Amino acid sequence: MSRPLAAEALGTFFLLACVVGSGIMAERLAGGNVGIALLGNTIATGAMLYVLITFLGPISGAHFNPAVTLAMVLERRITRQTAICYVGVQVVAAVAGTWAAHAMFAEEIIQFSEKLRTGPDQWFSEGLATFGLVITIFGCVRYKADAVPAAVGLYITSAYWFTASTSFANPAVTIARSLTNTFSGIAPAHVLGFISAQLVGAIIAVWVHRMLIKDR
Repeated sequence: MSRPLAAEALGTFFLLACVVGSGIMAERLAGGNVGIALLGNTIATGAMLYVLITFLGPISGAHFNPAVTLAMVLERRITRQTAICYVGVQVVAAVAGTWAAHAMFAEEIIQFSEKLRTGPDQWFSEGLATFGLVITIFGCVRYKADAVPAAVGLYITSAYWFTASTSFANPAVTIARSLTNTFSGIAPAHVLGFISAQLVGAIIAVWVHRMLIKDR
């Protein structure tokens, strides 16, 4: 388990360093233009996902996401014990990645977000974003496994823009982003709503996969 857990830790760490760090950089350079800042944040995140999944996927499956790990357990692709270890590593590494981004940009290391992200529209967005991410992964694994890095990177890039929540689609990311009071943050009080919606979206994706894609 040491190599897969190390891969999950490394990947999730760099994912959050990228999400938070590029958000800080984009906000500083955009001159108050939120659309331009979001575009910079989006491009960096999609590109980073492609890189991380390409070189860490063969080692751990490149989940970097407790919702994806849950879906893999439900599909019996990994054991529950492995999933518990994955999720623990993902959350810890995500927080560490956020703190690393703060350090790189001379921000206070320990922060709590004040950005409000809540309500039915945001929850629905997170459920839909996570559903789409999981079903994309399952479809590519089944039909064209070598397309997973590009497909996931492109999906998240587009989901940043077609969802009202800007597509967190990841409980570990959601927890870590509550600890940054920068462009990509989410108020800690709103984390539970996001995570609940993400897990529901992942479970529905597993059901749809079984109904429409998976061999019986």
